Amino acid sequence: MSKLNSTEEQLLWKKWTESKDPQAGDLLLRKYTPLVTYHVQRIGAGIPQNVSRDELKSLGMMGLFDALNKFDHSRDLKFDTYASFRVRGAIIDGLRKEDWLPRSSREKAKKLDQKIEELEQKLMRHATPEEIAQFVEVSVEEVYQTVQEHFFSNVLSIDEQLHDQDEMDNKAFVIRDDTQTTPEQQLVKGELLNDLVSQIQHLNENEQLVLSLFYTEELTLTVIGEMLGLSTSRISQIHSKALFKLRKLLASEMMNS
Repeated sequence: MSKLNSTEEQLLWKKWTESKDPQAGDLLLRKYTPLVTYHVQRIGAGIPQNVSRDELKSLGMMGLFDALNKFDHSRDLKFDTYASFRVRGAIIDGLRKEDWLPRSSREKAKKLDQKIEELEQKLMRHATPEEIAQFVEVSVEEVYQTVQEHFFSNVLSIDEQLHDQDEMDNKAFVIRDDTQTTPEQQLVKGELLNDLVSQIQHLNENEQLVLSLFYTEELTLTVIGEMLGLSTSRISQIHSKALFKLRKLLASEMMNS
């Protein structure tokens, strides 16, 4: 499908808004499907490989269709911004309802943290993933994956709290104004960010670059791999290793966000 120019897109929106023209709706869905692909790739980077990416895409498409039906042109908001919230929310809601990280895995992450603390007390220093893997008799990859899944489950927990609050407020769609924070929140966030910056400086060059491209530039692991000439799996490994090194500070930041 060729790209739509602004005039063509406005015409499609007019048809869809006024009469829910199915062809117009289909063309608009196709235009914004890359938003779904983008969020599937980003969210998929933090969850197990056995979670179907096709299922994530289906959830995302449901979110996109929901956005198409509920978007209000009278609001001063771009559709792709609104749709991104809906798509990401639909995927996360689906993951939460299906309990993609079962209780056994959460317990596994908790036990791993306890083992890490135990080992580091013995060593009187931070343990490497290789040392931890040997200590708990699992592979290094399993250590990385457990830490990464646990980190992402914290993100889902925070989203669930926000979702529950939105339901309590009986609002169909809410965008938090993150620019309005209390002085206490600003102070805590500032201290956490300073700590993170300090710790990130201890990462190697590749780890710093991958974190910057993924979280600041918001690129997918696949795109980052193409930029750096590395495979997606290698970028995923670098990403996991960096999260592992930052796990305590990241967990603290997520809990205080």
